Amino acid sequence: MPGLRQLILVLACTLAAAASSATTPAKRAVHDARQQRTAALLAFQRDLVSVLAPRADAMPLLGAALLARPLDGQPKWNDFHSLIGRAVAAPGHGPAQRWVQLADCDARADACPDAAALAALLEEAPDNAAVWLLELGQDVRNGKSAEARADLARAAQATLYDDYTGTSLKALADGVSLLPPPQATLDPDAAAGAAGVQAMIVYGIAGMQPQPALPAAARLCEDAGDDAALVADCRRLAKTLEWGSSPLARSLGLHLREQLAANDDEREQARRERRALVWQVQQFAGLAARAPGDRALALQLLALARGGGTEMSLMLAALRKAGLPAEPPAGWEPPKPAHGSVSGAPPTET
Repeated sequence: MPGLRQLILVLACTLAAAASSATTPAKRAVHDARQQRTAALLAFQRDLVSVLAPRADAMPLLGAALLARPLDGQPKWNDFHSLIGRAVAAPGHGPAQRWVQLADCDARADACPDAAALAALLEEAPDNAAVWLLELGQDVRNGKSAEARADLARAAQATLYDDYTGTSLKALADGVSLLPPPQATLDPDAAAGAAGVQAMIVYGIAGMQPQPALPAAARLCEDAGDDAALVADCRRLAKTLEWGSSPLARSLGLHLREQLAANDDEREQARRERRALVWQVQQFAGLAARAPGDRALALQLLALARGGGTEMSLMLAALRKAGLPAEPPAGWEPPKPAHGSVSGAPPTET
């Protein structure tokens, strides 16, 4: 999730930390403890996949596929490819399963997103602007400028933007509750216990959700010039994105509104709302970073994920429950935008 994308899955964190050289007995002991916890976490994640894999319904299989995706060496019948393939054909399946199937591809062969999954999404969810922005990214990459312009028009005509992160969070949160994390997976220096481990797995994996190439759409709109039809489509798309499922979509929507504003008042209002969005993302990122060491907070974030909704609705609900304001204090300014941050241009597709 935006703001959570820096909250890497604990397995990666512990592996990176364990890579530092152990030059003293104390450091060696810490190194060994981290390696042991990493192994326990990997084993726990594999056990969760094994428990979910025999299920026949789409949501448990989606959870199993998401849990299996970061794991190397999975058996063929329990790997990401097999599980997401079953999920998209299972009872109760929908665009959320297809969306995750976009990641069933070979990035090294420049074959992402999965072409068959994208084609299916264009048929199954034609009223979702996110799907047309995926297609736009592909057409821009392939030098098909006329097709990309048509994709933007279709995205502008759509009535919603949904990247299905909320559905993935629900599938993961339901899935991790099926087994208690073993004692060896718990961080001895944190007080959140099992809930902390579960929250970190859920929000870490959901942060790897595929994303459309939003900067490609931004560039088309920023270069609209005197093309009145393109400007009109971009303004319509901006409104849809502002009410989209993710902070990244809302960020681009507000950016387009600012760039294409008819007057200074409209431009300033877009800036104020974007500033508030950066604040919201930063505050939520702080909550998520604290969750592994705060049992009450971890349980709260897990409950929100199980309740469904979108990434935006979950983020705002978490801020309310924590007593954090959705508006920044007077005088607060966001940091200078890093490449791919929500305060700058959204990142490219992953």
